[in-house]
Amino acid sequence: MIDAIESGLIKIPQLAIRDTTGAEHPSYFNIWQWILPKLTPAERGGRKGSPKPEAILKYAHHPIAMLAGLWEKEREDWLKQASDPRPPVFILVCKNTRIAKVIYDWLANDEAPTGIPSARIEGFRNKKGRINTIRVDSRVVHETDTGEAKSDESRWMRFVLDTVGKTNWTLDRQARPIYPDKFEELANKLGRPLHPPGRDVRCIVSVGMLTEGWDCNTVTHIIGIRPFMSQLLCEQVVGRGLRRASYEVGEDGKFTEEVSKVLGVPFEVIPFKATSRGTSAARVKRYHVHPVPEKATFEIRFPRVEGYTQAIRNQVTMEWAKVPRLTLQPDLIPPEVEVKGLSVNNAGKLSLMGPGRIDAVSLREYRSTRRLQELIFDIAKGMTKHYVAQPQCQAPAHVLFPQMLQIIDRYVRNHVEVRQPADIKDLGLSPYYGWLVEILVENIHPDASGGETPEIPRYESSRGPGSTAEVDYWTSREPRDVIHSHLNYVVPDTAKWEQAAAYYIDNHELVDAFVKNAGLGFAIPYLFNGQMHDYMPDFIIRLKTEPPIHLIIETKGYDPREEVKRAAAERWVSAVNAEGSYGRWAYTIVKKTTDVSKAISLAVESAEVSTLP
Repeated sequence: MIDAIESGLIKIPQLAIRDTTGAEHPSYFNIWQWILPKLTPAERGGRKGSPKPEAILKYAHHPIAMLAGLWEKEREDWLKQASDPRPPVFILVCKNTRIAKVIYDWLANDEAPTGIPSARIEGFRNKKGRINTIRVDSRVVHETDTGEAKSDESRWMRFVLDTVGKTNWTLDRQARPIYPDKFEELANKLGRPLHPPGRDVRCIVSVGMLTEGWDCNTVTHIIGIRPFMSQLLCEQVVGRGLRRASYEVGEDGKFTEEVSKVLGVPFEVIPFKATSRGTSAARVKRYHVHPVPEKATFEIRFPRVEGYTQAIRNQVTMEWAKVPRLTLQPDLIPPEVEVKGLSVNNAGKLSLMGPGRIDAVSLREYRSTRRLQELIFDIAKGMTKHYVAQPQCQAPAHVLFPQMLQIIDRYVRNHVEVRQPADIKDLGLSPYYGWLVEILVENIHPDASGGETPEIPRYESSRGPGSTAEVDYWTSREPRDVIHSHLNYVVPDTAKWEQAAAYYIDNHELVDAFVKNAGLGFAIPYLFNGQMHDYMPDFIIRLKTEPPIHLIIETKGYDPREEVKRAAAERWVSAVNAEGSYGRWAYTIVKKTTDVSKAISLAVESAEVSTLP
């Protein structure tokens, strides 16, 4: 292959060599390996399971949009060349039929999964009887290759695949078309036209390999959304896009340069197997953590909240001072990447040096066709449908929609941080789109100041409130003794941080009782990345006030989800306080352990309650 590329006999495959993440391997060099660590356990499907197709698409949306934008520009350039009416071809190679079906429906039929925006790649849409995108399963390819096709549609799909990039049939001496064997008979049986059935195909969503004999020469873009475990497989996939569209030589007597842009198909697969030489572990001392009967006065009870109930009559709002920000981070999700031909260094890795041009692949083409106000309008429309469908919502759509539009517009313009080279229009791409919707759903609530019934918690029905009396577990972590707690120990998760915080809490004059949230089961639900999570704050403190106040304290350094967790905790506190049966609650985050005492005193002062001796 390398010799053929250097001689100009085939196209030059351009692969990702550098992007905004600064990683050794660009994210889109191996899309599958870039996506998997980002999935939640439920999305990943376990060791032997298959990843959720919608979760794969959530992250694959960015590289697909980047190459699709370039494909649309390439198509426009080809249309200007009247000598060749064929469209360029875009190939996506998927791991399995489930992923392929979701991506195909998204591209061809405009059927977007929940939390993912419409693809809006018009050139790939199947409409008005025109087939622009096809899905090819490896089973169909195998059956037709071996002559064992079980249905007429499978045989027809083979004819479609074999004629991609072919505008007309070859003619005989009498100018009659020369059809492939049994094609005319099958076309008449199915009522299909007799022109090459694959002539209009622009996008192929494939499972497995397209056959080696496939000779389409108009492939310009390839994306791999599957694992690649061998160099041979990478070469086979890329090889489907390396046939030249033209073999005419230029004025210099040489072939003009033709390229195929390739993302997600790594040409560098180095098997590695770690050898573990573990020794038998020494016996670890374990500690029993439990409530002490003589310290029952320090018992702390808390509600188990599993969700929230909203009764919207007319008006919704958002607490702007508490809502988390959304950051578009190019160091996590690259909005641009540099691609180059197969130029490698002495270590066998792709290099910026050497012959061949470097091209930039970005979202510029995608952004040029999108309007921010259109995105805001679409989200407001979807959010309105979401709330109107709730049984407790009494407000009609025409009342809610203007409010949603105003809230979303304000959030997008004032609470989204865009880090260059990202762009505000990238909100229309997953996963940013889904994260934006999650923030809105979690933070829009009835406007109690306008007379609406405040949001209240939905408590677990199968269990009653949680209590320190239920804690009973063993741990290998070294605990610390404690005085003002129902439990015999505090079990820290840190080397010093939580130990120091426990010291300040246990010695504060306004603390009546407290407990470290380990083995306690106190959790605050929140939505993130399309999945519900449990936020487990560090401490619950009952203060010496009248009425009593329970203060939830989080002691932490850097946490990328800090704003999301803070908003979830403040929502929990507001709802529980509105319901009222569990007394008053408050929440705070402490960044330094030396500020713990100050945070406790400030909680009492801001509550404007009397203190007990």
